[in-house]
Parts: sequence; C-alpha cells; structure tokens
Amino acid sequence: MSFQAYLDNIRIKTGRSPDQFRKWGKDKGFSTATGLADGVKVGVIVAALKDEFGLRHGHAMAIVALLKGKKK
Repeated sequence: MSFQAYLDNIRIKTGRSPDQFRKWGKDKGFSTATGLADGVKVGVIVAALKDEFGLRHGHAMAIVALLKGKKK
C-alpha cells in the first residue's frame, strides 16, 4: 500500500486531512514545524492516535511519519 493510500484511508476513517493531523500533533506537543518535539517517544504518539481516532498500528505509524516531516 502506498503512503498516499494510507492517508486516504485515514481520511475516510477519521475525516481528518494530513494538515489537520499536523495541527493535532503540534497542539498535543508531539511535533514542531520541523519534526517531532524533543523527548517525544513514537509509542506515545501511536497510543494517542489509537485511543483518540481508533487507528491501527500501521495507520498510526503513517501519521508519525507525517509528523516527523518524512512525508509531505
């Protein structure tokens, strides 16, 4: 599955766009404009995404990649 397919499926499931997840990450203190905030563990972000949005591990990791700035 392509990264874009992950994002498309996440949007269908949550109704949120990548930009909305970027804002969510900043609002939660998980990320900055340049990547993950200092000291933030990926597992904490994944757990929050699973809890708040019902995402499974692979989709949560796609959002982590987005927050890290690895994917645009």
